[in-house]
Amino acid sequence: MIVIDELPFKFVESEGFKKFMFVACPRFHIPSRTTMTKDVYQLYLDERVKIKQLLRSSCSRVCLTTDTWTSLQRVNYLCITAHFIDNDWKLNKKILNVCPISSHKGESIGMVIEKCLLTWGIDKLFTVTVNNASLNDVAICYLRKKLNPRGGLVQNGKYLHMICMADIVNLIVVEGLKEMNKSVERIRGAVRYVRQSPARLQKFKECVVVEKIECKKMLCLNVCTRWNSTYLMLDTAQNIERAFERFEEQDTNFRAELEREEGWPSVDDWTNVRDLRDFLEHFYEVTLRISGTSYATSNNFFDELSEIDILLRDA
Repeated sequence: MIVIDELPFKFVESEGFKKFMFVACPRFHIPSRTTMTKDVYQLYLDERVKIKQLLRSSCSRVCLTTDTWTSLQRVNYLCITAHFIDNDWKLNKKILNVCPISSHKGESIGMVIEKCLLTWGIDKLFTVTVNNASLNDVAICYLRKKLNPRGGLVQNGKYLHMICMADIVNLIVVEGLKEMNKSVERIRGAVRYVRQSPARLQKFKECVVVEKIECKKMLCLNVCTRWNSTYLMLDTAQNIERAFERFEEQDTNFRAELEREEGWPSVDDWTNVRDLRDFLEHFYEVTLRISGTSYATSNNFFDELSEIDILLRDA
């Protein structure tokens, strides 16, 4: 329960949980937070042994994917995930490490990956998939230099470096969104205003009902670092455009506040957003197809990129 629901260890000492367990099963001995910590850590150690055995006995080569992330506390983390096919021809995905790193330098990242491989006893590497950042070129060169003498690479590491296609698609879309930034920001401002309070949201839902709009999706606000959330926001907003017009009639502050900030969405803005939404749909579907983790995707990337190339040329 603690692991699945990502609860703090101190949850077992909370008053509500104690009362619940006293009613549900009075004879149950509730462990302390210290015992919980030890048990969860032991579970981790047991699982690690199982994965080590699986890597040693059930696979020939391992593919890695890795990426960095910076927390709100400005701590840099690196995640390393292994993908491999076992003896039963099943595709496996295992997170090997999530660890803090001292810097975003390529050589530092390469050293962390090499240390992780040594810890897990992985000798034979097939590919490492990373995003398009130049520091990753340095990291891969470091790994190639260290692993080649051990004979652990295919073709002396010629095909070790794989670029993440989802990242390439992301770069294309983020660059393209700048072209219609004003229209997107105005629609976003309208969505944000409606979602700022439960009362406004409830009034907006009533407008949707009055306008007899069939769309079941509810307004969502995009996250600036995730373009697919922008697509979902625009997709929903353009479906319930008439509800915004009715909401303006009922809320006198709506238009005034938007005009003070991003500006009121014009007819041209809504036209732009509809066109953009239709265009982004192709990229959204491609991203979903190539982001799967339970099936192979490298055999599809050429077709998917060719489709995007044709789409851009036609536009």
